[in-house]
Amino acid sequence: MFFSLSTWQITLIIFAIVVGTTALGVVLGHWLRGHSEALGEPFRLVQGTLLGVVGLILAFGLTLAIGRYESRRTAVVDEANAIGTTYLRAQTLVEPIRSRSIDLLKSYTDVAIKLSHTVPEGSGERDVVAQENVLQRRLWRLAGNALKGRPTENAPRLYVETLNEMINQQTVRISALNNRIPNSVIALEVIGSAVALGLLAMYLALISRGVVTVLIAAALVSMLLVITIDLDRPVRGYITVTDAPLVSVRASMVPPPAATGPSTPS
Repeated sequence: MFFSLSTWQITLIIFAIVVGTTALGVVLGHWLRGHSEALGEPFRLVQGTLLGVVGLILAFGLTLAIGRYESRRTAVVDEANAIGTTYLRAQTLVEPIRSRSIDLLKSYTDVAIKLSHTVPEGSGERDVVAQENVLQRRLWRLAGNALKGRPTENAPRLYVETLNEMINQQTVRISALNNRIPNSVIALEVIGSAVALGLLAMYLALISRGVVTVLIAAALVSMLLVITIDLDRPVRGYITVTDAPLVSVRASMVPPPAATGPSTPS
């Protein structure tokens, strides 16, 4: 649910729930102020617990989001390194497999960059992955021909090894992109924060202290919740996963290949 909404929609929903519940707590606290002698003591006892609950919820959510964000960044770097190594080793293959493989690797890198700008689990991602799969099959077919022509030489064997790693990295990257915080966890964070701050606001309103402060705290908690969700939206949020490593690898493919492979099979 949360991932199908725009960032502005998510921000408005979270602020409405958290800040709105806190404001409701303030109103109820003022209304119940006449019973403060009876109600103030129970709320005072749980005040510290409520603050601890809010802190635990925020820490738990941020830890999940940051861990997934870092795994996505690492997956992009690892895939870029795998493509770069495969491209370098492709230069040592025999012609015409060498030139064909190099051209296909350039196209594959372009598609990998395109994946960075598609919404995970959407139709755009499925189309890009299908394009990558087609290029992988063509590259693997050429690699098989290279091995068939030179079965005892190191160059094609090393190339096949890194090509296999590059193909594996696609799975790792897609899994990282689609590995999101469950909606139930996000809902628990938002509702738990709203309830805890609402009860705290009610208590402070009962004793006529810190009402403005708790409203400011509610706004800050809402911002942290938005950031937590934003970290889990690698394309559509404010905090995105950069494709700079892949762009850098693609730029290194623009000059002519540095190595020259054998022109004919031995």
